[in-house]
Amino acid sequence: MPFSSDVLTLEVQGHVATLFLDREEARNAMGSALWRDLPLAAAAIGENSSIRVVILAAKGPHFTVGLDLKEFGGGFAASGRSGSPAATNETTYRAVRTMQASVTSVANLAVPVIAAVHGYCIGGGIDLISACDIRLCASNAKFSVRETKVAIVADLGTLQRLPKLVSAGHVAELAFTGKDIDAARAQAIGLVNSVHGDSADDVLGAATQLANEIAANSPLAVQGTKAVLAANDGRTINEGLDFVARWNTMYLQSNDLREAMTAFVEKRAPSFSGD
Repeated sequence: MPFSSDVLTLEVQGHVATLFLDREEARNAMGSALWRDLPLAAAAIGENSSIRVVILAAKGPHFTVGLDLKEFGGGFAASGRSGSPAATNETTYRAVRTMQASVTSVANLAVPVIAAVHGYCIGGGIDLISACDIRLCASNAKFSVRETKVAIVADLGTLQRLPKLVSAGHVAELAFTGKDIDAARAQAIGLVNSVHGDSADDVLGAATQLANEIAANSPLAVQGTKAVLAANDGRTINEGLDFVARWNTMYLQSNDLREAMTAFVEKRAPSFSGD
């Protein structure tokens, strides 16, 4: 079934899919429609075997200003008007877990995901790009773990994923203060890989070039590499080595490997089929 959404746009060109946050009139504020549709987009991507890389980008002048506080505030006020405190708490818990699962659907994609950030990337935007494998940005990007400024503990993945990307001191500073940082500092602390130009088009172009470079490799090997990297969490080095040995035992004898060897002998670029 083709994917459609009022707040997301999915475009596929060759082996690269670009998923745009597309609520420009609200500066891509993240509301219930996004939490509902993001897992559906991830599912559509997962069902399309031709997609080898995903770019996560945004329409309009900003990547996202984060949680839709107008929608959130109205829902919060309404939840306090009826039912017991326990019922209200249960509703809140389920809502948070739904939003967490939405962000995690991006992290769980089998293919690499590249975030292409421009303008503001605030609050929930950090949760979202932390779930990506690679992050690029334009020089006009501004990043903020903003939640403490609105009396919230960041709860959609930033406090769990960001410490794996940047050092503990930087995480603590950003999360405790809610301050904005610019693209130069984001690159200096390792939040983004690199900075490209000063516009959305510049960073999207760089992300597309990188995506095509990845997509030219064997999709079996790229997806296997992502799976092995993820499997290192909570494992010793020896356990990780055993995991990759088992992985290659399953997948090493592929047509892609034969193609790589043949292309080497014939002194040409390989053309991988993914099987």
